[in-house]
Amino acid sequence: MNTTILVTGATGNFGKLTIDFLLKKGIAPANISALVRDENKAEDLAANGINIKVGDYDNYESLLNAFQGIDKLLLVSGTDLANRMSQQLNVIKAAKEAGVKHILYTSFERKNETETSPIAFLAKSHIATDHAIKTSGIKYTIFRNNLYLDVLPMFLGEKVLESGIYFPAGEGKAAYVSRTDLAEAAANVLSSEGHENKEYAMNNIENYSFQEIAEAISKITSKEIKYFSPATEEYSETLKNAGVPGEYIEMFTGFAEAIKQGEFDSDKSDLEKLLDRKPTSLNDFLKNVYAK
Repeated sequence: MNTTILVTGATGNFGKLTIDFLLKKGIAPANISALVRDENKAEDLAANGINIKVGDYDNYESLLNAFQGIDKLLLVSGTDLANRMSQQLNVIKAAKEAGVKHILYTSFERKNETETSPIAFLAKSHIATDHAIKTSGIKYTIFRNNLYLDVLPMFLGEKVLESGIYFPAGEGKAAYVSRTDLAEAAANVLSSEGHENKEYAMNNIENYSFQEIAEAISKITSKEIKYFSPATEEYSETLKNAGVPGEYIEMFTGFAEAIKQGEFDSDKSDLEKLLDRKPTSLNDFLKNVYAK
């Protein structure tokens, strides 16, 4: 099978991991292209024989050139939140014009798609991208990724072992997943058939609250880690006084409230099937980070 695959955001964590898994699965480097903005950051990819395509989400012509001859395109969601929607719509339009046969997108798990969602500022671009992909006429696969296990240390803070967990998520639970597992599943889908016009629930097989996270870290470190869920206003004020930038406060409080409301609590998962094994558990992840 000489399917040509292109991965966007190829020098970022997710893109890089996906390319690594494609190579491990025996996909020839000549059949893999990496879309990057800065060629200098892609020297390791080029050294592995990956085709480097220089392109910018804001530059339509560069995307059109990069997508020529590509069968499958993995659109890794962008990080420029202010411009993400228009950038990703550019990618879809260019993919259609260039004749890309199948587009795969790293979207996110959610229940509330209205403006009342505490993370509407993040959700809007994902929802618009999902819709544009589904109505583009191109075959698609949408990954509804849950929150990364990898972001937990950021929510828990650097002093979690000294002062416990201070995060306004109440008793809300989420099916946190490892970014590495998600990238491996994406590579499995990219390198096989039968995934056309599907949406996959990329959740872990268990949901966890911050109380359970505190108990797990206590067990791992043999220290008593307490969980305290303050009111959102108090939490915002505390972060503000600690000099945390406003956009981070908005993001942290938004995610905390979404977790509290059960946005990421899920009883459905396609991840185990796509990996052909159990996903990395919360406990394994925390051990890796906090076990001495």
